[in-house]
Amino acid sequence: MKEIDIRPAQESDFEAMWPIFQTLVAGGDTYTFPADTSREECHAYWFGPGVQSFVAMMGTERLLGMYKLVANQPGHGSHVANASFMVDPAAQGVGVGRLLGVHCMEEARRAGYLAMQFNFVVSTNLAAVTLWKKLGFSVVATLPLAYRHAQLGYVDAYVMYQLLSDPMQWPA
Repeated sequence: MKEIDIRPAQESDFEAMWPIFQTLVAGGDTYTFPADTSREECHAYWFGPGVQSFVAMMGTERLLGMYKLVANQPGHGSHVANASFMVDPAAQGVGVGRLLGVHCMEEARRAGYLAMQFNFVVSTNLAAVTLWKKLGFSVVATLPLAYRHAQLGYVDAYVMYQLLSDPMQWPA
């Protein structure tokens, strides 16, 4: 099996990112985007101002997944990172999400973020919830019936959080 490399996303990667995005949002079970989200909106999501995007590649020919890293809030909340992840359905269940998650946390630390927060993890997305818990995230809030799941109707969403370094070592 070829090695998986995670690197900064390039404009040329968008052609492979777009169908993954389309497939995942069409399912209506994990992302808040409507199924008819435009190509332009998707591009702005992954390549807009202040966005650092990364891709997981198998060799040079196959994009397996991607994530974006941004500040969760501006100003006095900018020390907390936020991220979003998508893995090609054909590559799910083999550890690509975990590789992306670990890489993202390392990039967040390198960028100077002191914590990471996921604002809206759909509670029925058990693969994501389980992965984030294994990587040290805690559910710090439940948003009752906040997500309209395509098959299950209204389900809860979680806010998940993790400190990336010891607060006693944080700058004043």
